[in-house]
Amino acid sequence: MATICVLGLGYIGFPTSLLLAANGHIVIGVDINQKVLDSLNSGVPHIMEPGLNELFEEGRSRFSAQGTVPEADVYLIAVPTPLDTHLRISDLRYVRSAATMIFPHLKKGNLVILESTVPPRASERVIIPILEKSGLKAGEFLYAHCPERAIPGNTLHEMMYNDRIIGGVTQESIIAAEKIYSSYVRGKIYTTDAKTAEFVKLVENTFRDVNIALANELAQIAEDYGINIWDVTELANRHPRVNLLKPGPGVGGHCIAVDPWFLTENSTNTGMIQLSRDINETMPNYVIQHVRSILKGVREPVITVFGVSYKGNIDDCRETPALKFIQLALNEGYQVKCFDPLVKEFAYDLSPMHEALEGSDCIILITDHDQFKEIDPATLLMRRKNIVDTRNLLDHQRWRSAGYYVKLMGDGREQFLDHSLLERVSSEERP
Repeated sequence: MATICVLGLGYIGFPTSLLLAANGHIVIGVDINQKVLDSLNSGVPHIMEPGLNELFEEGRSRFSAQGTVPEADVYLIAVPTPLDTHLRISDLRYVRSAATMIFPHLKKGNLVILESTVPPRASERVIIPILEKSGLKAGEFLYAHCPERAIPGNTLHEMMYNDRIIGGVTQESIIAAEKIYSSYVRGKIYTTDAKTAEFVKLVENTFRDVNIALANELAQIAEDYGINIWDVTELANRHPRVNLLKPGPGVGGHCIAVDPWFLTENSTNTGMIQLSRDINETMPNYVIQHVRSILKGVREPVITVFGVSYKGNIDDCRETPALKFIQLALNEGYQVKCFDPLVKEFAYDLSPMHEALEGSDCIILITDHDQFKEIDPATLLMRRKNIVDTRNLLDHQRWRSAGYYVKLMGDGREQFLDHSLLERVSSEERP
C-alpha cells in the first residue's frame, strides 16, 4: 500500500481520501483552510454526505490532515478550479499552487494524479512544467489525469461504482494510477492519454448542459403555445430514442455550469455550447417574469425563496441559480426571504420557514428538496397565497385546495384556456 498525499479536502478530495484510507493506504490530507483542518483533527467531518461519517470512522486511523505537503509516494490534486465569471475562462491558481507545493518533494518514480477539472492540455502546458521544476522530467516522475465522476448527495457510491478514466503521459503512469484506483473503484477503469481524459470530462458535463438548455427552451415554447411541458416530456420520452431532461430555474453546481466554458476557452467553435450556456444562465430571469406577473399591483411585495442549494437534497450552493434569482428580485424592489432546510451558510440570510413566510406574497420553489413535499400548505401563514414551482415538485391540487394560486413553470395552459369553456366544448363534442 502507498502513502498518498491528497491536496484539497473539499467535496472530492475528502471523500477520496477516506476511500483510500479505508482500503489500506496511508493518507495525508492537505488543505489551506485551518477551520477544515481543525474540524477533521477533532474528529468532525466538515462535509455532509451519506455514509461519510461512517467511512471517516473506518479510515480515521490511516488518515490525517495538515497544512503542509509531506513526502509521499503519490500526490493527488483535488483542489477547486473556479470559473472567472467576467472572462468566462478557468482560474487555475489553485492547481498551480498545488503543483508548486508538490515539486520540492518530488522524487523519481513518484506518481502525481490530477483529479481537478481543467481545460484541455492544461496538464502538459501548465501543471507538468511546474512539476518539472523538481529537476525531473515527466516520465521520471509519473503523471496521470483521472477526472472525478461523482454527484453531491451520492458521492461515495458514485466514486466506488462509476466507471473511471485514467489519462497518463506514459504507460507506466497509467499502470501506477490504475493500481491506486483499483483499490476502491468497483466500476470499470478505461485508459487513455491525459489530454483526451481532460476533454472527456468536459464533454460529459457539456452534453448535460446542452440537453438541459433544450429542456428549458422547450418549456418556454410550451408556455407560448399553452401546453404543459411536463406532459410533453413524459410522452416524448416514451420514444425509444428520446430522453428529454427536465427544465428548471437554471443550472448550478461546480461542473455543469462551469465545464462548458473550460471546454471552449481556447476555441472559436463555440456556437451551440455558448447558446446553451446563455439559455440556462437566463432561466432565473424567466422565473422572475412569472413572479412579476403574479404580484403585479402589489405594493412593497415580499417573496420567499424555498431552497438555495443548486439541486435537491444537498447543501451545496456552488453556482446555484437561486443566487441570480435573488439578486434579480432585489433589483426589482422585492423584499426577499430565504428558507432552506439543509443549507447552513449562504450569501443571503436564511430564516426558519415560519419567519421566511411571515408577510410573504409568493413562494418561489427553486430547489427540489424532498422535505418540501411534506409541507402542509393549509398550515402556512402568508399575506397572499401564491407559489411558483420551478421543479414540478409539489402536489399542486393539494396546494390549490388550500387556497393557493399555483404557477408551474413550463405549463402554459392557464393563460390560453378558459377551463369552464373547455369543459363545455369537450362535453358537447363527445358522441
